[in-house]
Amino acid sequence: MMLKKPVLIKTYFKKMTGGEKRPSRKPHHKIIWSWLGAFLAIYLISTLHTYLDINSSFLIASFGASAVLVYGAPQAEFAQPRNLVGGHILSALVGISVYEYLPFDLSFLSALAVSLSIVAMHYTSTLHPPGGATALIAVIGGDSIHSLGFEYVLSPIGLGSLILLIVALLVNNLSSNPKRHYPSYWW
Repeated sequence: MMLKKPVLIKTYFKKMTGGEKRPSRKPHHKIIWSWLGAFLAIYLISTLHTYLDINSSFLIASFGASAVLVYGAPQAEFAQPRNLVGGHILSALVGISVYEYLPFDLSFLSALAVSLSIVAMHYTSTLHPPGGATALIAVIGGDSIHSLGFEYVLSPIGLGSLILLIVALLVNNLSSNPKRHYPSYWW
């Protein structure tokens, strides 16, 4: 028996109601650990380009999103080292390749870079949501990013991802809580 269109539409929109209770707020000590890790990593990344005499900005917006995952939800699949480093590097490669080699307008290249980076991360089991922003930045980042070419993959992306990872290893394992450890797995 075939469902009538109004029933299909009603069922479709019912999926959007959610229905579950939101999780409770995290306790203060978890919030403090999250703050400490994010502060140290982003501060280190943002000041590093000055000390290394790097001309381009070393801090990119997708690192802020990575900090939320790595320090705010260190047990999440998307926050694990494979996902953090692999997702950023793979997405940077996709974004730069799309920008460098395809002759389309910026809107199309932007959509293509993000969507292809998602596909690549899925196929390599490195899905890291901020990776989509890393791919997008490679396309819309302007002259300072475009002038880097594939160097963008190494610096700021590779080096910045490693800094986030090292700080996550140091800070997330300081807690005496056995449930707050990082990583859950490496590879």
